[in-house]
Amino acid sequence: SLRGLTKSFGERTVLDGLDLDIEPGQFVALLGPSGCGKSTLLRILADLDREIGGDVTVAQRRAVAFQSPRLMPWKRVWRNVVLGLPGRPDREKAVAALEEVGLGHRVDVWPKVLSGGEAQRAALARALVREPDLLLLDEPFSALDALTRIKVQDLVGQLWQRHGCAVLLVTHDVEEALLLADRVLVMRDGAIAHDALVEHPRPRDVAEPEFVAQRAELLSWLGVH
Repeated sequence: SLRGLTKSFGERTVLDGLDLDIEPGQFVALLGPSGCGKSTLLRILADLDREIGGDVTVAQRRAVAFQSPRLMPWKRVWRNVVLGLPGRPDREKAVAALEEVGLGHRVDVWPKVLSGGEAQRAALARALVREPDLLLLDEPFSALDALTRIKVQDLVGQLWQRHGCAVLLVTHDVEEALLLADRVLVMRDGAIAHDALVEHPRPRDVAEPEFVAQRAELLSWLGVH
């Protein structure tokens, strides 16, 4: 829950009195042009930026997956997954998370031997092992090739349905937002300019007239006609 959220960098205001509620278990996609404040908002929700104004109430258990997997090259994959968790590294917990994302066969390898898609899956495992109530995804598919991107998108949809956590996905891809989310937000001038529910049944077909119409509407809000 955000009320009157403001954030400035010097004289430049990035978030300007932003109000937003995300319900438990809701999958929300956030669209907007570069520089509109999407990633800044995500960093605030992740508690990575506290120099803000307004009121922010957010789940204590949250996890983040960034555009870059950010794996530590000197640690085996399983150790990357449980990195930062309290107590001794729990290999069993790491293996379970890696198996869930299809990397059970890569538990003991070094990150440098992973493909781009595998590295992003490992980053998702690292987020999920924290059992978050809020999962924050900052353009996690943008560096992947087209085929791998489709596979990882599908994986994220399955994981969300299985875990039931709320998700906030920052993306530039309108189709991706409509395929995955229950709700799509468009940011402009530091605030939420448009808020749309996505009510198409799953699995979704990009060729359906309703999907095409909503895609056109969102593109219009993004200035593409």
